[in-house]
Amino acid sequence: MNFNSHTDGVVAVAVGLVNALTEGEARGRSYEPPTGEARAAAVAGVLATGDRRAPTVTEAEAGALAEVAGRLRGVFEAVTRGDVDAAALTVNGLLAETDARPHLDRHDGEPWHLHFHGAGGTLAGNYAASCATGLAVVLGGELHDRLGVCTAPHCDRVYVDTSRNGTRRFCSTACQNRVKTAAFRARGA
Repeated sequence: MNFNSHTDGVVAVAVGLVNALTEGEARGRSYEPPTGEARAAAVAGVLATGDRRAPTVTEAEAGALAEVAGRLRGVFEAVTRGDVDAAALTVNGLLAETDARPHLDRHDGEPWHLHFHGAGGTLAGNYAASCATGLAVVLGGELHDRLGVCTAPHCDRVYVDTSRNGTRRFCSTACQNRVKTAAFRARGA
């Protein structure tokens, strides 16, 4: 299931930022996000999507994106609870704060495509605007229920369900396998 190539990309970045920069549980273990230079490296890794090279990310930019990631997590959690109104309010707040505005751009030999950067021009602001706009496209369509939080015990990582049938419940195959193995063992006991 694809929304469009740019929306898919920025929604994947939103998922990556939330999972890398918010504390909680991941695959059955407690998760603490990295700090300092490690956080900047983690953000650069998330932003290096597809065939793009990792941008240089400062610790301040990584800190700003960590704050955005916390708010983006709220969008996924609200959709999972069935509260699309709360998710939309959060996204609208980010759109307003970042002055997100669509415009066509062509660079690096690519065809014309949409960008959503605000007027500020900072790395954190641009990605915040792009992620908010990508999530707005998803929330404003019939596929808003494709955003979710992993249902495996001791995992709260987020995902976007791009499967054909839209029945994904786990952030990863590892979590899916943990749950299936536990169910198998419970049946055998």
